[in-house]
Amino acid sequence: MKPILSLLALAIFLGPHSAHADDYPRDNMLVEVAAAAKTKKYLILDARSREQYEAGHIPGAVFVNHANWSKIFATEQDAGEWGARIGSLGITPTTPILVYDDALQKDAARIWWILRTFGTKDVRLLNGGWTAWTAANLPTSKDAPQVIAVDFQTAIDLNRFADKQKVFEVIKEKTAQLVDARSEKEYCGDTFLAKKAGSIPGAVHLEWSDALDTTTQKFKTAGELTALLKQAGIDVKRRTVTHCQSGGRAAVMAFTLELMGADAVANYYRGWSEWGNLDDTPIATPKKK
Repeated sequence: MKPILSLLALAIFLGPHSAHADDYPRDNMLVEVAAAAKTKKYLILDARSREQYEAGHIPGAVFVNHANWSKIFATEQDAGEWGARIGSLGITPTTPILVYDDALQKDAARIWWILRTFGTKDVRLLNGGWTAWTAANLPTSKDAPQVIAVDFQTAIDLNRFADKQKVFEVIKEKTAQLVDARSEKEYCGDTFLAKKAGSIPGAVHLEWSDALDTTTQKFKTAGELTALLKQAGIDVKRRTVTHCQSGGRAAVMAFTLELMGADAVANYYRGWSEWGNLDDTPIATPKKK
């Protein structure tokens, strides 16, 4: 009876208004848990903490140290170092990868973005992550698979990476739209985690978590995302640079925009942690909506 119960639990969890991958312009970026459970196509990466991973994970999933990757990328983008780091997980440029977390896609999206930035071609997110997997009563495991390291030769994709200089160019030349994925209070300067408060001049605002259903941890439907982007003044056909405080929320926004049809979105990874602490960076203080 367990398979029947699992299917019933999955149907209840998905509900009549859930997001279906084929609603999106790039439907291959998301994988639903039901589909993931039926295939061994992907190398699955678990972006939760090591303690959570060891307590139970999707069978066959490999632990990726999100906390470590997050900090290292802020100061080091050396392709050789990152090639070795990525290759140590058994990843090649053509390995199909599926990433999940239990952090409303923030950690998984950061891993997605780093992998794509270093040339991995097929990286997808598990829609709903660990929350969706366990809600569907799907199998879990405590066994860590054997990982065989490979030689991964890479170079950074500058279409996906933005630094301070690129943002200055965008402000001056209007070559792209800037999207601030932080909270409205951060965007307006009411709260801040730097010396200066406010936002980058010209940036439009859409909080990263607005793209997701916070209960199911699934991305909202294509129709809902279309309405959100339009309301925020974001055009998916334009070149885009996203940012937040330190890269993770901006990665969710980059994923959302690409899911909705945008070309490679750049992430100003150091974001407000850099911009808000420098003397030569202009700021704006928009009014609340």
